[in-house]
Amino acid sequence: MKVRVFLQVAVAVAILVLLVVQFGTGPFVAGFQAVSIPSIAIAATIALATTVCSAWRWRLVADGLALKLPMRDAVAAYYKSQFLNIALPGGVLGDVHRAVRHGLDVGTVPRAGRAVVEERVAGQLVLISLTVVALAVLPSPVPVAVLAIVSVVLVGLIAVVWRFGLVPRAWPGIVLASIAVVVGHAATFVLAAHTVGVDVSMAHLLPLTLLVLVVAALPVNVGGWGPREGAAVWAFGAAGLGGAQGLAVSTAFGVFTIAAALPGAIMLLVPHRRLQRSGELLEGSSANG
Repeated sequence: MKVRVFLQVAVAVAILVLLVVQFGTGPFVAGFQAVSIPSIAIAATIALATTVCSAWRWRLVADGLALKLPMRDAVAAYYKSQFLNIALPGGVLGDVHRAVRHGLDVGTVPRAGRAVVEERVAGQLVLISLTVVALAVLPSPVPVAVLAIVSVVLVGLIAVVWRFGLVPRAWPGIVLASIAVVVGHAATFVLAAHTVGVDVSMAHLLPLTLLVLVVAALPVNVGGWGPREGAAVWAFGAAGLGGAQGLAVSTAFGVFTIAAALPGAIMLLVPHRRLQRSGELLEGSSANG
């Protein structure tokens, strides 16, 4: 575990060092300086909506596995996990914390862990699906080979979901919630682009945005930084917008992400409210164990 986290951090740091060597600190400074209090407020509002939708998606998956998860607790736990994902290396330890805490509450850590994994995989499945559509339909500088790779990853995720399966009746809500989450993250990235001063049509910006979001989900980052910046540099450079501008946009997006996750730090200070398990829940757990 320690070796894996070390390698994840090493990859992220190596990417950032290479970017500093190539572009200097100017794009990072430009991204930070472009951020304003009003733009942070807008990003935090968007993040509230995406967090609620993410928590709803998690709750739908948990319900399908006969796990009790009140919406209020789901939202609070999701905020905590987002902050921990940013504060701790690797980008997934917050989700581990969310799974373990929920598992201890409902009396089955393995099933609670499965709920978190399936919830995240479902989200990535929708994100990659939308990315493939955007890259294929909208103007994009992405080579056919990259589109093919992304498509292969999509097929792989579909195979995983098919193998483990989610409750069929939960899929419509899960897909709807996931689309809302993608829209929220994309809107935040677009906000970062406009904050930095990128002047390009939405049709050209959206494919780049989704591609960066796919790479940003890789668990090899430090506080969300690393692959995301590398992807932004490549995508914006390939689109003729300049790698430095892409780096500045990604930096502003990173600041928005950190600011939006800060409520999770406050919630971590609040004593945890354990769920009250009912006899019905325990019977459901036994039947599905």
